[in-house]
Amino acid sequence: MAELEGFEFGKSDFVLLDEVTMEQFLENLKLRFEKGRIYTFIGEVVVSVNPYRQMDVYGKDAIDAYRGRELYENPPHLYAVADAAYKAMKRRAKDTCIVISGESGAGKTEASKYIMQYIAAITNPSQRAEVESVKNVLLKSNCVLEAFGNAKTNRNDNSSRFGKYMDINFNFNGDPTGGHINNYLLEKVGIIQLLRGGSDELLKSLHLSKDPTDYTYTSPGASSSSDDRSCHRAVMGALKVIGFSEEEVSSVYKILSTILHLGNLHFETDGESVQVVGGDSVRHISELTDTEPESVNKALLYRTVATGGGEVIEKGHSEQEASYGRDAFAKALYERLFAWIVGRINSVIEVKNYNPALHGKNTVIGVLDIYGFEIFDNNSFEQFCINYCNEKLQQLFIELILRQEQEEYHREGITWQHIDYFNNQIIVDLVEQPHKGIISILDEACLTAGKVTDTVCLDSMNHKLGQHPHYTSRKLNPTDKSMEFHRHFRIRHYAGDVTYSVEGFLDKNKDPLFQDFKRLMYNSSDPVLKEMWPDGQLSITEVTKRPLTAATLFKNSIIALVDKLACKEPYYVRCIKPNEVKSPMLFDDARCRHQVAYLGLLENVRVRRAGFAYRQPYERFLQRYKMTCEYTWPNHLMSSDREAVEAIVVQHGFEGDVAYGHTKLFVRTPRSLFTLEQERAALIPILVLFLQKVWRGALARMRCRQMRAIYKVMGCYKRYKVKAHFWEVERRFASVRNMTDYGKSVEWPTPPAALMQFHKITQHLHRRWRARQIVKNIPPSDMAEVRAKVAALGALSGERLDWGFNRAWERDYLANARDCPLTSSNFVRITKELKNKDQYSQVLFSGFVRMLNWFNNTKDRALLITDKHIYRLEPKKHFKVQKRIPIETVTSLSVSSGTDQMVVLHTVSQEDVLVYLQSGQLGPKQDRVGELVGTLCDHFTRRAGYMLDRSPITGHLYIYIYIYIYMCVCVCVCIHTYTLLKKIKGTLQ
Repeated sequence: MAELEGFEFGKSDFVLLDEVTMEQFLENLKLRFEKGRIYTFIGEVVVSVNPYRQMDVYGKDAIDAYRGRELYENPPHLYAVADAAYKAMKRRAKDTCIVISGESGAGKTEASKYIMQYIAAITNPSQRAEVESVKNVLLKSNCVLEAFGNAKTNRNDNSSRFGKYMDINFNFNGDPTGGHINNYLLEKVGIIQLLRGGSDELLKSLHLSKDPTDYTYTSPGASSSSDDRSCHRAVMGALKVIGFSEEEVSSVYKILSTILHLGNLHFETDGESVQVVGGDSVRHISELTDTEPESVNKALLYRTVATGGGEVIEKGHSEQEASYGRDAFAKALYERLFAWIVGRINSVIEVKNYNPALHGKNTVIGVLDIYGFEIFDNNSFEQFCINYCNEKLQQLFIELILRQEQEEYHREGITWQHIDYFNNQIIVDLVEQPHKGIISILDEACLTAGKVTDTVCLDSMNHKLGQHPHYTSRKLNPTDKSMEFHRHFRIRHYAGDVTYSVEGFLDKNKDPLFQDFKRLMYNSSDPVLKEMWPDGQLSITEVTKRPLTAATLFKNSIIALVDKLACKEPYYVRCIKPNEVKSPMLFDDARCRHQVAYLGLLENVRVRRAGFAYRQPYERFLQRYKMTCEYTWPNHLMSSDREAVEAIVVQHGFEGDVAYGHTKLFVRTPRSLFTLEQERAALIPILVLFLQKVWRGALARMRCRQMRAIYKVMGCYKRYKVKAHFWEVERRFASVRNMTDYGKSVEWPTPPAALMQFHKITQHLHRRWRARQIVKNIPPSDMAEVRAKVAALGALSGERLDWGFNRAWERDYLANARDCPLTSSNFVRITKELKNKDQYSQVLFSGFVRMLNWFNNTKDRALLITDKHIYRLEPKKHFKVQKRIPIETVTSLSVSSGTDQMVVLHTVSQEDVLVYLQSGQLGPKQDRVGELVGTLCDHFTRRAGYMLDRSPITGHLYIYIYIYIYMCVCVCVCIHTYTLLKKIKGTLQ
């Protein structure tokens, strides 16, 4: 039921193709790719095409659209298969898995990220902290594993060189409680992020430079275009979130640096012995691994061997053997580091303290992101392992699909007709069969004493596998010139023939690491490094058993993986790479044809369509198509949904194209489904119009009844609200005369709309009365300070955060012995002389100031402001008058909005006075700007009847002028208001 996007986008489900041919499959895939529809269903399998551009289909809206919905209810998407797996796990308490496959560059890793993000988004609705922590670690682990397990290849800028299978554990609520990661590392990759992303100090401590071309192991990838610095920051952040300590991160840095220094080691033959070229690198390796330089040098140049008689001897390496051992050591370091990081992540996310009796059943969703089938111009041991892995997964895929089909048909009582399909078990046996398979032949060659070459191994395979129908070589087929003698062999895989070069097979299959390196690392003083090499604790005489070969280890891990997947309900994402040039427009038919073939997509469609292309529970089928039948619309009167579905089928004449199961209807061909869909699409507009008409009429009648009721209720309610408001005001303000704040703390009730204006007048009268009660209790001696503070409030409120309103204002600070103990007596004498001379009445303000002259020089001066003059005095010359300005010439003043004490007095003659007020002994951090502003504003208002212009910061100061008028009328107004309220109350009653 995926046909929801319109026919112009092609078929949303390949099962609905008219004919199952490669041409129609590719034509539909190409059309959807060109239309921006990168996802297509094959039943419950999602086929994904890499768009090579950002797609706006992964946001919160998309997550909400797919959450809890069935597959057929929305267009194909990764979220659909993720939600289906989650619902199956939660509803049926059944373990599920999502298998993501495809070739390098097809978008597998990105698909796994989106699936993980979706699962994280739809879980833990209560936002519990412990669940959020698990989700964060699960998401961040992707970043870390990509950094250490991905590499730039000739086909992909961020190719996964490892397979990852992640189990996510869920509790009975469906919230993630932990997880476990299994890795299948195939290649040991280079290290670019550390060099380009690390700081200069870090690189210096590691004896590294930023240029990757300086190092043998990183020079091939030095042209990478990725943002290594930002990636490095992201990885470091992820490591911190996961819980790596600083010591552990430091050890990771050191191990990576050791690998780089190992690559730069070279060897030369000096007579009969081999020497290391470049002693600095050995010292750096010794320092980074916390080992002795002599031990490092010895492990690089010698190999300890135990003879049959128990004697231990040291055998010197040849130049070639030393280089071989160095490279093997570097690869082993990286492999052990990667495995340790995965183990460290697992230790954080594993389910802890789980008790099924207390916590309920623990279910699992597995997500498999693994390398896809690869065919290169030169295919080596890595491609052999990858393709074997895909053979195993393909076998599992076909078996599970057929088994599910058979089980469903059997469960529903539908006759199942056997479908022939290619069983690739014969290819799997060719590779893994004991004693006869290719892996066994490789292991036998590796264990054989003496000099066994790759060519000898190829001859052995030709001899033992010469009669196998899926194996050939140039020796077995001399006329095939696409292969070379003594070099190539070919396997006929399910996805096509692949020619492998046998060169290097034995070296890559052996355990190339000498035991001396293991013991060297185990004896390191670095605890992290020591933890990675537990097998190094064995002495040379204790190491008797040969380690398993790389192919055998890989085979065992893949068999275990397949067994793990087989016990879960699988969901599949098949990724396709549309072209090799990463173009969002190009669709390479040949490249896509090859991928469709080796992924077995056509076979999947055929199996899906073998019996019936479409199946749906009766109730869901009826819910969707009941409007197409007169006997089922709007509701049927039959005894069961199955009979209603039969009525729909009979009316449309599809009796011969369907089968009835116990709980589901099975439709054989897509044509029947298309007919139903088209008729349904034609009826929906008619039904919508009918529903709109009925609903609009119902709404109009409801609105009419509501309006009548509303007007009646409004009349009664308005009368009640007016009465209730008066009663509430009277109750709250009955005892305000006896309150200390005269009712300021009393909260006014919210008035009804009809009394809003009356409410404002009442509040205004109460504020006047309260002001009168407060002012009449102020002593006459304090009124001057109160007036000044009121004036400052009007001028500075909202402009300066603190202007000294919460302290006493002394005004004449120079005469105050507590503020100026050394100069006050001298200043008092000078002021008496000035008062006799200039005949002023009072000192408005005095204090020490700092002044700035025209030459940018500052001088300490004293400022004296009286009711007639402004004086600038010289404190060091017994307060000698330097300048006298009549106060009437001051027109305005300016202050800043900050905390500084800068004041500018503007005069008529434009001889402005700029001063910086200084604090005395009373308060070293006092703000005296407010005091100066308030005093001058109060003086000018009372003397001249005008106010200062508000320059940057001044204000209109009328409040205190009217306060005295309020005092006179407030009592009369309050008595009148109280009488008025009594009359209104009596009238309403």
